[in-house]
Amino acid sequence: MADTSFEFQHVPGGVPIKMWTRGVPVDDKAREQLARAAQMPFVFKHVAAMPDVHVGIGATVGSVIPTKGAVIPAAVGVDIGCGMMAARTSLMAHDLPDSLEGIRSAIEQAVPHGRSVGRGQRDHGSWGSPPPAIVEGWAVLVQRFEAICAKFPRLKNTNNLTHLGTLGTGNHFIELCLDTEGRVWVMLHSGSRGVGNAIGTFFIELAKQDMRKWHINLPDEDLAYFPEGTDHFDDYVEAVGWAQDFAALNRRMMMANVIAALRAKIAKPFDAEMEAVNCHHNYVTRENHFGENVLVTRKGAVRAAKGVLGIIPGSMGAKSFIVRGLGNPESFDSCSHGAGRVMSRTQAKKLVSLDEHIADTEGVECRKDAGVIDETPRAYKPIEKVMAAQADLVEIVHTLKQVVCVKG
Repeated sequence: MADTSFEFQHVPGGVPIKMWTRGVPVDDKAREQLARAAQMPFVFKHVAAMPDVHVGIGATVGSVIPTKGAVIPAAVGVDIGCGMMAARTSLMAHDLPDSLEGIRSAIEQAVPHGRSVGRGQRDHGSWGSPPPAIVEGWAVLVQRFEAICAKFPRLKNTNNLTHLGTLGTGNHFIELCLDTEGRVWVMLHSGSRGVGNAIGTFFIELAKQDMRKWHINLPDEDLAYFPEGTDHFDDYVEAVGWAQDFAALNRRMMMANVIAALRAKIAKPFDAEMEAVNCHHNYVTRENHFGENVLVTRKGAVRAAKGVLGIIPGSMGAKSFIVRGLGNPESFDSCSHGAGRVMSRTQAKKLVSLDEHIADTEGVECRKDAGVIDETPRAYKPIEKVMAAQADLVEIVHTLKQVVCVKG
């Protein structure tokens, strides 16, 4: 396999794994987790692993798993439809104020972010009273959501409308970036929020119950699946499709509010969304590969079909990339969704000091407190090496560097 761009991992009793990981570290536990997925009898051709691959719950983050006749809910995960959106504005770097603190504050006020839990208190990461534009957006989704809730009533009492147009926590972010020509971009990362998490969690558990009922032994309980032709398969496809639409709309709503916040802080009139990309990286879709129709689950992977634009962000102190897919069939037209973690959140908090975090985010207007150490740049693989490992999957269209980063 020396003439290929990927590493080949043979899996006894399963399909092979093709890994675009040359030059980047891969944890042994991630390899083991990939191998367990490759042993599922309905996986088509092979499993593809992206250079940002790392251990996830059930299925590995950075994995592309094509299937025929079944779907694994954990191969999508619980942040269904999580993904990226980027939009170029007509602003240039010199149009921004010398101090970016006011811009960061305006974005934080425009988009609910983070999470607070307290008896009788509103979560500050949600809307108390959603503004009219959010209610109008929800109207596009509500009828399908009510049909899903009619079958599964427990999904009704979730954060749905109140989370539309909100950021969340963890690795979700909103950034102001500059490209190599000094043009200003807005980039953000979020998914289907509380309602998507509830849908994902519910169906993963439902699949486990089905496996126990049918006495099906699995290499990993989290790889529980729904066979095509069963009611639960159709129910999951319906619900996951809705959550993916929620996630895409969530990003559009946030983008509109961030651009409005910028217009309130920057006197110069400007155009926005001159080049816009909105792509999932945790999702399932029907596609044709190697001449056959299959279901493709991408968990921490972006569609990179020939000519299709995507986004690969680095960490909160690193470069990010707008890319164009090269349509490599061996990766099932996929690429990485980011840099990928080399430290767990717990490890990062133990191993990285606050001084190191401050040094690594120099020049970025962002949080520099202990509460974001789990997202510090050192917790992630070097994005340049990740990009080099997938040079045959995508070409770089724009290179971005953040100057403002808002975290939940």
